[in-house]
Amino acid sequence: MDDLLLRSRMTLPVTTGTPGVPVQRQTAQTQQAGTASPFRQMLEKMSGEGEEKISFSKHAAGRIEHREIPLSQDGLERLRDGMEIARDKGLQDALILMDGSAFIVSAKNSTVITAMNSQELKNKVITNIDGTVIL
Repeated sequence: MDDLLLRSRMTLPVTTGTPGVPVQRQTAQTQQAGTASPFRQMLEKMSGEGEEKISFSKHAAGRIEHREIPLSQDGLERLRDGMEIARDKGLQDALILMDGSAFIVSAKNSTVITAMNSQELKNKVITNIDGTVIL
């Protein structure tokens, strides 16, 4: 391939999502329409309070909603406590087992990376974690 053509293609910005529609506007439209799930509503409520905020990757939020993993206000606080335990033990990527569900988290960033329910945990191997916290 022509070197100039190759260089011009490598400098194009990479974008995701709907072209021309900012992510904030999509979220606001979803909230106005009243279609926000209870999990999303609770997550948005939690993002403004507490000592240590928990963030959910887009992947994890989708998994929790799609797999209907129950996560109450108390559950979020316990998950936060589990992240703190993992961080205190020096873990960076941890598996937190809680109420029959599993959450893979980045304790260093206080971010939930993915979530699995009890059916998905059967006959699975979980790799690339430093340790496990059982709550």
